[in-house]
Amino acid sequence: MWRRRAIGWLIISFAGLLLLLGRLMQIQLIDTETFSKHNVNLLEESVRQRTQELVIDNGRGNFLDRNGTMLTHKKVSVLVLFPFLKKIEWDAEKVSNISGIPVHVLKQAVEVAEKPFAYGDPEPYELTTTQRDRINRLKIPGVFAIEKKFERSDVPAEQLIGLTGENPKELKKRYPNKELSEKTLLGVSGLEESFDEFLLPEGKSKLVYHVDGGGAPLFGINVKYVDPANPFYPVNIRTTIDKTLQQNAEQLVDQYQIKKGGLVLLDMEDNSILSLVSRPTINKNDPYNDSGMSNMMLKQQIMGSVFKTVVAAAAIDHSLDGANRLFDCSKKINGKPELKYNYGMLNFTDSFARSCNRTFGQLASELQKMNPHLLEDYANKLSLTGSVGWQGDVYHTNDFNQLADEDKGRVFLSDEARKDANLAAMSGIGQNEVRATPLAVANMMATIARGGDKEMVRAVSKIEYKNGTTMIDFPKKSIKGDNISPYTAMKLQRLLREVVMNPNGTGRWFKDLPYTVAGKSGTAETGKYKLGQQLHNKWFAGYFPYDHPKYVLVAVNLDVSDSEGGVNLLFADMVKMLYQKDHGMK
Repeated sequence: MWRRRAIGWLIISFAGLLLLLGRLMQIQLIDTETFSKHNVNLLEESVRQRTQELVIDNGRGNFLDRNGTMLTHKKVSVLVLFPFLKKIEWDAEKVSNISGIPVHVLKQAVEVAEKPFAYGDPEPYELTTTQRDRINRLKIPGVFAIEKKFERSDVPAEQLIGLTGENPKELKKRYPNKELSEKTLLGVSGLEESFDEFLLPEGKSKLVYHVDGGGAPLFGINVKYVDPANPFYPVNIRTTIDKTLQQNAEQLVDQYQIKKGGLVLLDMEDNSILSLVSRPTINKNDPYNDSGMSNMMLKQQIMGSVFKTVVAAAAIDHSLDGANRLFDCSKKINGKPELKYNYGMLNFTDSFARSCNRTFGQLASELQKMNPHLLEDYANKLSLTGSVGWQGDVYHTNDFNQLADEDKGRVFLSDEARKDANLAAMSGIGQNEVRATPLAVANMMATIARGGDKEMVRAVSKIEYKNGTTMIDFPKKSIKGDNISPYTAMKLQRLLREVVMNPNGTGRWFKDLPYTVAGKSGTAETGKYKLGQQLHNKWFAGYFPYDHPKYVLVAVNLDVSDSEGGVNLLFADMVKMLYQKDHGMK
């Protein structure tokens, strides 16, 4: 009996040893880089326990403005100090004399440090190139002057560019065949998400040294510089944003207290985004707990009278705009007397300039009787209801979309609404279910100014390798589908100019601006109320100079009371700022 028990225990012990050996093999030989459900890289963790490091560049690609200036990060020459300095004698006085940092401050900073650090981080103490070179010539172990990449606290066009974050589960799901550290940053919104695959790091650039259990140097005091040494990566995403214009636009939006809304500024030459401002801003501490993450310029909004531009285009093509035809603008859209906006009898041109609801409700009903799809057809011809951001095949990616967050617009939600004359009339003034993004409205204005040709809007012009050569170009592209005719575009141009030039036009405030403006206003009822007052979306969308269009600008203030403004002043100041820039004025 005892022999059987002994043999049994031997078998159990042997099996346990085999299991333990298998587990050790799994840890040390098989799953060393993806251990456990968390995909822990045991090699990295082992090295991390024996080393201290300072990351100089996390290796993720960068975003540049159209002139090559970094948008999300900045490179700063900084003083780097390693904590082992507290265990050796070092010439802090020489470093102090060069840098201007008092000796006792330097020594105190080292004394409390547990890891290598850039002096002054998170707001680093910036050195000049001369100071950097002089400090490095001292060749003091543990003292370095380097150029380090820091994230900006005030990223321009933050909703357009987007955010990054760590998410090991999403990382594995998104890139199942790539060997990436679980701490790899992922793009979670905006261009960071759209271009994420191109931005993934090849590796970090860092300063590293080995330590013992007490943090003392293990193999002398030599610090190694580790770098992927790839001349092509990380890549740079060259956006079409002009950083200076963007910062000035953001200041103006905040100056006029636009709490929800913003602006879009397009460059007519290449139909690209020069500036895009969305408010509210992102709460970096809790980004998903409010509406700051939403790019309001890419989200569909109630557009009000701006949509009358679409109705006007259809009316022109179907000969409903006769010069002698008059519309009774003493009445509301439902036929009741108009007390507040009683304009009397107006022709088509004056109706557009003064934004008479009665005229465009009536025209929309007439168009609906001809064809229930006409309003949608013309909204599509003016690039108002489809996606307008750049799309196309890029490398192995079909239908790559620069602006993945972009909403599509709409005119009707159902066939019943499409066939209802009353709902068609409401749609004709941009109410009911009519929606469009401010970006699409800007592209509609660009389409008209261009003579009817629809083009995709670019936020990125190209992807560049690290050495500056081009990896991918994003050329100008047309939007497929029917266009309005050059004749119709010309008549719309005149109507949009009349909005500004007419003494009673809704854009008369812009008549004396240094650039000649053409455009359309809009005040949309939202159906939301605050303190008993209905809230509105207030718009002005236009282009300038009128004779030789260079810019398209859309300014919008969302969910505001009737007494709140800011849109006209914002639009006017942007025009003035652009004129001054173009003419070398301050």
